[in-house]
Amino acid sequence: MIVTSHSDNVLCGTSGGWRIWSLSDGYVEMPADLLRDPQNSPVLQAVRAGALRLSVNCFALAGPGAEGVLIDSGGGGWAPTVGRLEQTMAEAGIDPASITLLALTHAHQDHVHGLLTSDGRVLFPNLKAIINAERAVESFLAEMHLARFRPLLKPVRNGDQVAGRLRVIDLPGHAPGHIGYALDTNEDRFLFFGDVVHVPALQFDNPTFSWGYDDDQPTARATRLKVFHDAAATGTWIAGAHLGRPGIGRVVRRGEVYGYEPPRG
Repeated sequence: MIVTSHSDNVLCGTSGGWRIWSLSDGYVEMPADLLRDPQNSPVLQAVRAGALRLSVNCFALAGPGAEGVLIDSGGGGWAPTVGRLEQTMAEAGIDPASITLLALTHAHQDHVHGLLTSDGRVLFPNLKAIINAERAVESFLAEMHLARFRPLLKPVRNGDQVAGRLRVIDLPGHAPGHIGYALDTNEDRFLFFGDVVHVPALQFDNPTFSWGYDDDQPTARATRLKVFHDAAATGTWIAGAHLGRPGIGRVVRRGEVYGYEPPRG
């Protein structure tokens, strides 16, 4: 991936005829004791640090057969420190009206509430489909204020092609129907992996540290370990909803632990 522009809120890169944007929707402050060890006890390193600040990232894609794709929509009016996607898209030169496909990793509030702005406007007026895993549909339907978007839901399964080369990947453990999206541009591989990582400063060093809101912590740990192993072995770019800005980088193996390296440029 060649980085063509980079600011605090926007990273844009190109690869094999694709453009990939990492877009900041803001951040959330979360209690430090949500980071858990394999015994489900709070991780002392996190507790000593106090509240944890989690970036909230979304990703836009444009490539052959996949114009106007957005992965996750951010938090909208869910919290006062999120809902900045509209402003960030303007900075990136992306018109929200150009987004026709929203691909969700799961249906938690900080991923779906951005369909509406904090003042209640529809952010993507030309949206034609919302991709969601079959097991995540029920969670989406529970968001009553998003009822107007229900006709756009398109349930998918592991391995489905959703736009051009973008393919659904099951990433179980965090939430029912938690999925990611794999992209092979013929030059680079990417994995947009939603909430596989919440606290990158600690979870790359120790992937067994899990998150209190993970639906199934042992499964989430196993998924994280596999993602790290595979990404490090193949040189795959990872893009995560809660990776620190710029929200995209590579996994490197450092002995028995892993590291995270953002792109240069």
